[in-house]
Amino acid sequence: MSDKSNWIDFDKQHIWHPYSAIGADLPVYPVVGAEGVRLRLADGRELIDGMSSWWCAIHGYNHPGMNRAIKAQLDEMAHIMFGGLTHPPAAKLARKLVEITPATLQSVFFSDSGSVSVEVAMKMAIQYWHDKGIASKQRFLTIRKGYHGDTFGAMSVCDPETGMHSLFTDALIPQFFADAPTCFYGHPCNRDGAKSMEEQLRLHHEQIAAVILEPIVQGAGGMRFYSLEYLQEVRRLCDQYGVLLILDEIATGFGRTGKLFACEHADVTPDIMCVGKSLTGGYMSLAATLTTEEISKTISEGDPGLFMHGPTFMANPLACSAALASLDLLLDSPWQDRITTIEAGLKNGLAPCRELPQVEEVRVLGAIGVVEMKKPVDMKSIQPCFVEAGVWVRPFGKLVYLMPPFIISQADLETLTKAVVDVVEKRPM
Repeated sequence: MSDKSNWIDFDKQHIWHPYSAIGADLPVYPVVGAEGVRLRLADGRELIDGMSSWWCAIHGYNHPGMNRAIKAQLDEMAHIMFGGLTHPPAAKLARKLVEITPATLQSVFFSDSGSVSVEVAMKMAIQYWHDKGIASKQRFLTIRKGYHGDTFGAMSVCDPETGMHSLFTDALIPQFFADAPTCFYGHPCNRDGAKSMEEQLRLHHEQIAAVILEPIVQGAGGMRFYSLEYLQEVRRLCDQYGVLLILDEIATGFGRTGKLFACEHADVTPDIMCVGKSLTGGYMSLAATLTTEEISKTISEGDPGLFMHGPTFMANPLACSAALASLDLLLDSPWQDRITTIEAGLKNGLAPCRELPQVEEVRVLGAIGVVEMKKPVDMKSIQPCFVEAGVWVRPFGKLVYLMPPFIISQADLETLTKAVVDVVEKRPM
């Protein structure tokens, strides 16, 4: 199927793409290569990637250091089962994650996607309370406007009304929802700002195993940035009412917000943390759920004396090696300076959008730039406009946003932001 038209036609007729329909009348662009921050299309055009392939390709594409690590591991072994066996990349990666995450997180469970890491965290919380003799704690509390993944447990803690999964509401386990934070990043937030969260905990803490939320940045649920004091108050409330705190750092982890992990903005430590996406620099699918010795010991010494989860591709050696290489590249680089530079470029480059009548708000944090429109975008018309401008930007809902690779140059970042301003400016109210 080497002929371009043949495989593109086959794709359209037989392959589902994310949140799409087979045969949908929406543009899908064939990519035949990627290098640095550029995607090369089958027709020869190159696009500057503003999305980091959904926020994970932080080092760009075809990175020689990443390539060497994958090739070296391939010569050793591509995969072995993790049941009853182990291997150096898994042990080294677990050690590295324990070193760089909050100090109390000492136990690591590997899985193969962010959604599954959330499932693991939820099961972990339920099993912990079961083994503590409090089996009534089976439910979860979260905030509205959140997003935690596409599997059933993860869907149940996504926004129940405006989220992408409202179709499945009747099939999901009912959870508890507090109002989304209204105190935003950079602004103070007193205890009244978490009043809805406190009310839900007061009423339902005996049923709640954990509060789960994305720290500081609500990602695919709306790209909203909330006050660090709100997160601090949630941690205090969890301790007061005896529930665990799960922080979903899948989108925010590994430098994206200007801190290695977003919870560091608020100096908050969770009981369970989920990481994924940029963990492997976009090379392989891998995620991890970290927890405390108290939780892992309670589960390990309880009934049935083991944690009830085990993915087939858990701790895949290729993926672990990619993650180790990615973390070394990140930590050995001036990543804080890079994020500061990107943040300044996004603020300056997107600023003209604030004057446009069709724009509700422009907000920037770290290497995240968001232009929120007053009305939802029309993907069929807006996507080709970005491609024609030589950039890859993938809006959703009312949001036109950028999350570029950390290695992006100032010139390429200026091209990205200019394209956003130009395309948004031409979009009518």
